[in-house]
Amino acid sequence: MPDESRLPVLIGVGQLRNNPERTHDAAREPLELAEEAARRAVKDAGVDALLNSVDTITAVKTSSWAYDDLPSLLAGRLGISPTRTSTTTVGGHWPAAILDAAAAEIAAGASRAALLVGAEAQASVSALLKAGVDPGRDHGWTTAPGGPPAFDPDDLGSPAMQAAGLIMPTRVYPLFENRLRHALGQRPEEATAWSARLYAAFSEVASGNPAAWTPTPRTAEEIATVGPGNRMVCEPYPLAMNAMPHVDQAVAVLVTSVALAREHGVDEDRLVYVWGGAGASDSPDVLSRPDFARSAALESVLRRCLDRGGLDATELDVLDVYSCFPVVPKLVIRQLGLADDVVPTVTGGHSSFGGPLSSYSLHAVVSVVERLREGATVGLVHANGGYLTDQHAVLLGRGPHADGYVGEPEPVSTATREDVPALREPSDDAAEPAVVETATVEYGRDGTPSQAFLVARAQDGARLCGQTRPGDTASARVLSLASGSEVVGRRVRISRAGPDQGFLSVDTAD
Repeated sequence: MPDESRLPVLIGVGQLRNNPERTHDAAREPLELAEEAARRAVKDAGVDALLNSVDTITAVKTSSWAYDDLPSLLAGRLGISPTRTSTTTVGGHWPAAILDAAAAEIAAGASRAALLVGAEAQASVSALLKAGVDPGRDHGWTTAPGGPPAFDPDDLGSPAMQAAGLIMPTRVYPLFENRLRHALGQRPEEATAWSARLYAAFSEVASGNPAAWTPTPRTAEEIATVGPGNRMVCEPYPLAMNAMPHVDQAVAVLVTSVALAREHGVDEDRLVYVWGGAGASDSPDVLSRPDFARSAALESVLRRCLDRGGLDATELDVLDVYSCFPVVPKLVIRQLGLADDVVPTVTGGHSSFGGPLSSYSLHAVVSVVERLREGATVGLVHANGGYLTDQHAVLLGRGPHADGYVGEPEPVSTATREDVPALREPSDDAAEPAVVETATVEYGRDGTPSQAFLVARAQDGARLCGQTRPGDTASARVLSLASGSEVVGRRVRISRAGPDQGFLSVDTAD
């Protein structure tokens, strides 16, 4: 039996939804929401005194309001004095990564108890600003240190991605979806139907989650049908298949050693063992990745996480997968060899539960803990950051792993230069023939195609990337799925458009 002083367990979890009506009076800043979540986690553990043993507080980066040091502010509110406080950068992989790291610290004897938190209030921020109310000046939100979030242009992507207009998740993830569909031999309508079934099932799960932002079940037909209230954003994803970041949600979990939990009298039915996990990072420049139909980092993480636990995917009782867009759970389902009709969430997914920016997977940890306490044996939480860039997964068990903590918290790099096509500009002289590698079309709020984004292969094997001019509906139609036909693999002719040469014009090659 592993040394109980170095055996990490989750002993308390807490989460909440706030201000779903988006009223001014109910608006509360993320720090206040994090405090409530932390107090709920302590109450869930059933031993208030244990909070004084917390030596580490780690916060997932809050994006809706800026804090120089949210963990220290939170410690002051809780009346505790941790020796270490830190805040992650932006990235949806962080909840699983910091849980794995906290468990590793306990297993190494470097920590006795850690509090992990995440909080967002984007719904309230948007409502207040829309009404001309300054959250800091007029509503008393923390501004010293703290205030409106700063913007870093480097977060948009590489210079090549920025030049191609690939600066938002809504534009980039469809590129992976459309290439995966082609690789699987699916027609566009088949892939959309799979996405809709997944998200309908997610909405059913969210309807039973008290912390869900939109706890209303939706049918697959509702999710797939484009119309008022469900406009097309970027093909093939209508609004209902996009994450919902405009939420007010917070979450906290307490991680300790088994010895400390028992020393404080925590009930055995509260304990959920952190077996450990694995992390990986791919190139942040999606245009330097060899294949849009897969994620090397995701594959590495899932394979290594299960290997560390000595498990096969069929032995998982509980699974919660990141779902900012349907392509992510689809890739996980394929990698794990699961059936297409599996429902890989016990939380509710980003579209229905809510997508509190980088914090979602810490809510997933809460959901998996609850299932394990109800009788499940082992569960896996998968978390994704960037553009399928950073991945982390962690295994949780109702009982301890035979070898104690078995995680590998430091991420490995899966970035490669092998099989990566050269990236170059289209020819200056004339329309250049190419084959579409992947593409997406963005729609305006009026429901008409607005702009296309293209990754193609030239005859010399080089990769050509770019964006069409906004309003160039002729080029957009060439790359659109609206006809129901396949776009990937289509032969096209690409030329520079306009005197500034910053956009592409696309026509069929036939």
